[in-house]
Amino acid sequence: MAYETFAFVYDEVMDDSLYDQWLQFSKRHLPEGKKDVLEMACGTGALAVNFAKAGFTVTALDLSEEMLMMASKRAAEEDVHVQFVQGNMMDLSEMGQYHAITCFSDSLCYMANRQEVQQVFDDVYQALEDDGVFIFDVHSTYQIDKVFPEYSYHYQTEEFAFLWDSYAGKKEHSIEHFLTFFVKEHENDEVFIRQDELHQERTYTMENYLMMLESAGFMDVKVYADFTDEAPTEKSHRWFFVCQK
Repeated sequence: MAYETFAFVYDEVMDDSLYDQWLQFSKRHLPEGKKDVLEMACGTGALAVNFAKAGFTVTALDLSEEMLMMASKRAAEEDVHVQFVQGNMMDLSEMGQYHAITCFSDSLCYMANRQEVQQVFDDVYQALEDDGVFIFDVHSTYQIDKVFPEYSYHYQTEEFAFLWDSYAGKKEHSIEHFLTFFVKEHENDEVFIRQDELHQERTYTMENYLMMLESAGFMDVKVYADFTDEAPTEKSHRWFFVCQK
């Protein structure tokens, strides 16, 4: 499973400031009084904890048991209550109803095809209360097609090394991230274990996203770019969708 090793170094390589930007964007676009939030693809729980600290009632969903273990530990250390649930965002039938549902950090780009993205949109619509709001972000086609190919990032500490190299995928608007980890086998020795992972992401045109959202039932959709309240341009890296039920 992708993220099995990544979960343990994820916090080291993520830019912490992004979590606050996702929270601030959400607070600007959630209607007053909408406090019951489902955060999908919660990862190690940084954003879920920030939501809880900001006064939201948070349920956080992720497919990875390793991620959820770290998220639960984070919430306990921060002394906030978050309900963590292991599950697939393509099936929210048992998750109840929410004022708001979020899905950030381009998590929807990990869906294998349009049918899976559509399934997520359909299930989110059903899991929202009337007048509820769905907020998510995805990579733009510019980011996938022009920025990511040949991207390379290497990071190391005394405890681990992390190599990230990206190449254009085989499908339209897709990218493949090759991740290599060197992690200590035991805390007190100098033996490192190597593990490789392949992460595949795919995005779609703005028109495709809007069509899929309309098919799910969302008729009031606004699109912004790069954590701002400005409309996307041809070179925006990340698209933000605010969808009113």
